Amino acid sequence: MHLKAQGGDVNMELFLLLLKAFLVGGLICTVGQLLVDLTKLTPAKILVLFVVVGVFLGAVGLYEPLVKWAGSGATLPLTGFGYSLAKGTKEAVGEKGLLGVLEGPLSSASVGITAAVVFGLVVSLFARPKEK
Repeated sequence: MHLKAQGGDVNMELFLLLLKAFLVGGLICTVGQLLVDLTKLTPAKILVLFVVVGVFLGAVGLYEPLVKWAGSGATLPLTGFGYSLAKGTKEAVGEKGLLGVLEGPLSSASVGITAAVVFGLVVSLFARPKEK
């Protein structure tokens, strides 16, 4: 069965959406891999760098157009987590004033933080660390 949308082919729209997400997400991951291969930065420092870059680009309004264009390709990497923190802070400060600085990032990123804690706990129950 071939589905048609009002403005065009649903399959083509889906393909373009997935392609944009793949290209942007892949580009972000490529930058991370190049940083690992070509610099002396540790992976932990690169992860922090990605979050900080996402916060900065989100705070100055440069990441929003990328998110609107690439969707999950821009929101799933760590730069997207940083963007989410900045966006939540901006919104909360607008609504609640200075208290929003503390509340905004936690409420906007609560799902990601909770998932990291829960999955970390689950993995720790099954994994046995080895000494080097």
